[in-house]
Amino acid sequence: MRSEQDVTAEEHFDAVVVGSGFGGAVVALRLAEAGLSVCVLERGKPYPPNSFPRSPHGLAKNFWDPSEGLYGMFNPWSFRGLEALVSSGLGGGSLIYANVLIRKDEDWFVENDHEVGGLRPWPVTRADLDPHYDEVERMLDAQRYPLENAPFDATPKTIAFREAATSLGLDHELPKLAVSFRGPGEEPGVGRPIHERPDRPNLHGQPRLTCRLTGECDFGCNYGSKNSLDYNYLTEAHHAGADIRTLSEVRSFAPRAEAGYTIRYVEHHPEWAAEGAPPPAPVPRTLTARRLVLAAGTLGTTYLLLRNRSALPGLSSALGTRFSGNGDLLTFATRCTTVAGGKRRPRRIDPGRGPVITSRVRVPDALDGGGATGRGFYLEDAGYPEIVNWLVETFDTPGRLWRFRSTLRRLVREYLQRDPDSDLAGEVSGFLGAAVLSDTTLPLLAMGRDIPDGRMRLRGRHGRLDVDWTKETSEAFFARIRDTASDLAQALGGGLADNPLWHLGRVITVHPLGGCPMADTERDGVVNSFGEVYGHPDLVVADGSVMPGPVGPNPSLTIAALAERFAQQMVEQGTSGGA
Repeated sequence: MRSEQDVTAEEHFDAVVVGSGFGGAVVALRLAEAGLSVCVLERGKPYPPNSFPRSPHGLAKNFWDPSEGLYGMFNPWSFRGLEALVSSGLGGGSLIYANVLIRKDEDWFVENDHEVGGLRPWPVTRADLDPHYDEVERMLDAQRYPLENAPFDATPKTIAFREAATSLGLDHELPKLAVSFRGPGEEPGVGRPIHERPDRPNLHGQPRLTCRLTGECDFGCNYGSKNSLDYNYLTEAHHAGADIRTLSEVRSFAPRAEAGYTIRYVEHHPEWAAEGAPPPAPVPRTLTARRLVLAAGTLGTTYLLLRNRSALPGLSSALGTRFSGNGDLLTFATRCTTVAGGKRRPRRIDPGRGPVITSRVRVPDALDGGGATGRGFYLEDAGYPEIVNWLVETFDTPGRLWRFRSTLRRLVREYLQRDPDSDLAGEVSGFLGAAVLSDTTLPLLAMGRDIPDGRMRLRGRHGRLDVDWTKETSEAFFARIRDTASDLAQALGGGLADNPLWHLGRVITVHPLGGCPMADTERDGVVNSFGEVYGHPDLVVADGSVMPGPVGPNPSLTIAALAERFAQQMVEQGTSGGA
């Protein structure tokens, strides 16, 4: 990590990498391993174990908006037609994603294109990425949820989801996860020490434990069980000599006359904040690099390119196109039940136990053949931390008070008669009730092949990012998801509840993609199949913005595999190259 020494404009690197997520972390490691001088600029801060807030006060401050004195992890965006949530911090989206590692389906490497009146293939194939998928899975220590081992076999949501999917004949699987449930050569266990190489400690220098089954993956794992990028790619990049700078936010860049790029960024210093005073002004910095790699995420990278377009003449007109939310849709199976002893009873789901996601079903696409129709998608069980269960139960507070009325009358009567029952365990338990609403609800997270017809632009005099996207063009796709989710909810003995945003004509995505799409020609894309920006040597994009369409399953693994491919090309080229 960076020392406290002053930064001067004379600093020069072989490569500057903007962002430390699934693209930036991968590229930083591979270039540093190759002996190149590498600087990683990450706008957020590091999050070692036990640093993710859990209190209401801490969570309220855990958002990213330096203009408001906020330097936290969550960065929500609101656009026409959708909301988006991305991350800020060392490790990028890996800090808040749900750990799922699924390869893009081989037949899904194409997109419908109205201009050509058919299917346009992606400029890469599954065969191109398979070796890189293998390497990413190795680096992230991919493991499946050990459902057959105690105590993991007592995970109600996983068992219920599997039974419901099987009863409907759906393609069910426990996918690989970037979570440590066991160490090398060890049996799975909860909360056991993760043994790292003593000569290569993680960059936080903190001990880690195997999964504690707390459902907190999306809030940041305080136990280090989640194999986020700071524990693998970034740690290895650090040991390989990469200069990793946090709270360093890139504002602009431009080509240098003598080749390479000048990068201007600001250093945030939240520690300078004074009580009641405006946020401290960031400190401007400048450095130069032979190669610039943009990996600030779909929203961040596209925004930077749009803001700096005047410095990059001839940039493809495809910039900002082919935006997709990767088909994200959140629904809920609520008040699930089961039949026992001839009676219908509440079915325990316990969504707070386990990692956030343990299972998936895959619904086929017309591209798969075999009689399938429509655009394919995945549905996954989506848990959440126990704190959310408490919030859910607040919706049932009026009913709880009503049920408690007879107990309250008895307690008052006993008090007035001077004969109170001093043992109140049963009464307190009765007030809390069976907590049926929270205990019988299963969130269902869907994603898949929505239509990537969104457009990203700057708007207004302040040049704010805007995304012109609507769910209407993907209405048939979302209808298929809701039908399958409804079938699963019924198979669980419950009913389907939509995300409230759905009734407002909006969706929320945690997987924004596109904006700098890959293509075989400059007319159709911003970058080629190696992430190289057309017309601008040594400028590379390596994140979800390069997707020419939705990945289908969770995109993190594919983003990282593409970054491995891009980095390999950069290493083979040395410090020169271009499209």
